[in-house]
Amino acid sequence: MKKITTSLLTICLIITTLTIKAQTFTNYTITEGLPHNNVLCLVQDTAGNMWFGTQDGIAKFDGVSTWTIFNTTTNPVLPDNTITAIAVDSDNNIWIGTDFGVSVYDGSTFTTYTTVDGLGNNRINHISQAANGDIWFGDFSGATVYDGVTFTAYNTTDGLPFGGVTYVDFDSNGDVYMASGLGGVIQFDGVGFTIYNSGLESNVVRSIVVDGSDNKWVGTAKGISVLNSSNVVVDAHTIMLVLPAPDTLNPVEDIKINSQGDIWTGIYVDYLVTEGGIAVNSGGSSWTDYDVNDGLVGPVIRKIWIDKQDNVWTGTSSGVSKLSFPTSVNPIAFTSNGFNIYPNPASDVLNIAINNNENYQNIEMYNAAMQLVKQVSLNSSQQTVKVSLSNLDRGMYFVKYGNQVKKVVVN
Repeated sequence: MKKITTSLLTICLIITTLTIKAQTFTNYTITEGLPHNNVLCLVQDTAGNMWFGTQDGIAKFDGVSTWTIFNTTTNPVLPDNTITAIAVDSDNNIWIGTDFGVSVYDGSTFTTYTTVDGLGNNRINHISQAANGDIWFGDFSGATVYDGVTFTAYNTTDGLPFGGVTYVDFDSNGDVYMASGLGGVIQFDGVGFTIYNSGLESNVVRSIVVDGSDNKWVGTAKGISVLNSSNVVVDAHTIMLVLPAPDTLNPVEDIKINSQGDIWTGIYVDYLVTEGGIAVNSGGSSWTDYDVNDGLVGPVIRKIWIDKQDNVWTGTSSGVSKLSFPTSVNPIAFTSNGFNIYPNPASDVLNIAINNNENYQNIEMYNAAMQLVKQVSLNSSQQTVKVSLSNLDRGMYFVKYGNQVKKVVVN
């Protein structure tokens, strides 16, 4: 972790008067229960169990001590032991992708599907469920959607670029956004495909995630490109993980967003040196990165996952790392002397709803360098405050009321 983050945390400690310790890495390998250290994909189910797809089968971990292994020996219906993709649907079924088809586990039995059943290609890169319940598979030929009854496959003859589909996500309208292995970003509106391959850092796209404002964070072989809700490239991030000189290239393997809107990414470089790690962006252009020197189990990053507690799980070729951050040991509820801020992220105006029983006199707003940029005086009758953001740069800020601090992103 780089020094700038440590300084920021130190200043935050002074402001909040809370006791916060450093982040903690917990690593899991075959010694703890994994069937293989090469973890290619991972997901959390609705019960809180973590599922890891490895080079030698699937591991279910309850987060404490119990591991359950599934492979072709214990479950011969599985098409293969090398698990390339894994997802949980709304019914808590576990979908598993391999190079020889997909299987779905309903808690007791596996059912396997291949091209014979309608898959466009048996080699699966990614699995994701749409809001309407459809299961989408990114595969080596293109993409396949399963509505619970019928598989519909799309490939180059339907307008997809050559290179297959490596990742799938969805916007608030239900449009499907796909990462193309060679051809950029693909949008499917239910009728046709639109290709976006101009202005990206690279058209080799390995991951894509749509945030709450319908911005698309596109992970490419040369960094991250950000498309807005109109699919115009509005931002780029090319150095999230600081590498030893002269390396600067940041090939992105995965992107996820936590409950606070922070962007997490996994990066892996293997063409000159073997370097890799994960990095987080909480708004603006700055990133905080973590690598093996901070406790990450290995540098060869495969995929990441954010669990229900915002812990960051990283699958690598050396095992799995869980990165956890402490929370306040005595959080103060809004009904006492707390406050709420909305919307978050915010653009023009930030609304602050307060409970002023403690008679605090001011609301203060600090930038990421912990410089005071706003101070609003309160009177005894105020319950809401509107703060103009028109003179603030994009980025992460901290709002302080009494002994509480909340983070807000200005975009």
